[in-house]
Amino acid sequence: MVLLGKISTEIGVHATAEKWFNLFAKQLHDVQHLAERVHGTKLHQGEDWHHNDTIKHWTYVIDGKVTTCHESIESVDEENNTIYYKLFGEDIDHRFKVFKLIFQAIDKENHGVIIKWTIEYEKLDAEVEPPYGYIEYLHKCTSDIDGNLLKA
Repeated sequence: MVLLGKISTEIGVHATAEKWFNLFAKQLHDVQHLAERVHGTKLHQGEDWHHNDTIKHWTYVIDGKVTTCHESIESVDEENNTIYYKLFGEDIDHRFKVFKLIFQAIDKENHGVIIKWTIEYEKLDAEVEPPYGYIEYLHKCTSDIDGNLLKA
């Protein structure tokens, strides 16, 4: 019985990798205003949105259901435009022992930009389905955010 898993998706976007990385590295609180499926977020613990010790509380829609979790930043790799998040609590902990979300903004050689989302997880038991709903959610949010970043 395999409990560990990793799924990822790559989405072409129009805004620059710099804008994308800046949003997630320095303006994370704005995401709730840029993506339809994000209902809200607030600081749960700490005073700085982008500090590793800070915990945020998110409310969003997965598979048509309002879902909540806590999130913290594990690390930021500015050189590779990559941010590692840990999701836990509430709607995560009853299905997953580990749930990590990795964001990466990739500049392509042809001047295009790819947003890569990777989910690394460990299910609590074999009956738990892989988090495919999160991939669909990330696609929709990426599309919403890209449209709003282009307006900015």
